[in-house]
Amino acid sequence: MHVAPQSTIRDGDGGAPAAGTIMRTPEGWRVHGGEELPDLLNAMVLADLLMAEEGGAPAPGQAPSRAPEDASEVERLRATVAQLEHALQTRVVVEQAIGVLSERHKLTPRKAFELLRTAARSRGRKVADLSRDVVTSCSNPLTALPGELAGENTAAQSAPSPRG
Repeated sequence: MHVAPQSTIRDGDGGAPAAGTIMRTPEGWRVHGGEELPDLLNAMVLADLLMAEEGGAPAPGQAPSRAPEDASEVERLRATVAQLEHALQTRVVVEQAIGVLSERHKLTPRKAFELLRTAARSRGRKVADLSRDVVTSCSNPLTALPGELAGENTAAQSAPSPRG
């Protein structure tokens, strides 16, 4: 979806923006009507809406398996599409976590990713799995995060989990 500057995503009636309508302004994305929300929250809401429009996010889990060697071309293409969809969803979650950490710790996106990657490696976890926890911690402050990733209003793990 391409959205031009100063455009509006409307409910579909074509009239004035309704409460909850997302608008792009020169200053960034804003939810029209209702209270002013931080840019990070606006970005996460927008990402959720766009993902829902595209058919919803698949449940987190393992990557889809490859098609067997004797599979038909259609089966191989379906497997490839499933793998690409999984990769896209994983990328979205990692990018959201980078945004959360950038805002939470006042870091550049590159530094936020390095922090996330280091925390995942030191605990023997996948970056995507730890990213899900970081994103979840925005709406659930009881989500335990490694101390270096936790913010003021989030729960921190007392010790790194052992590699397994």
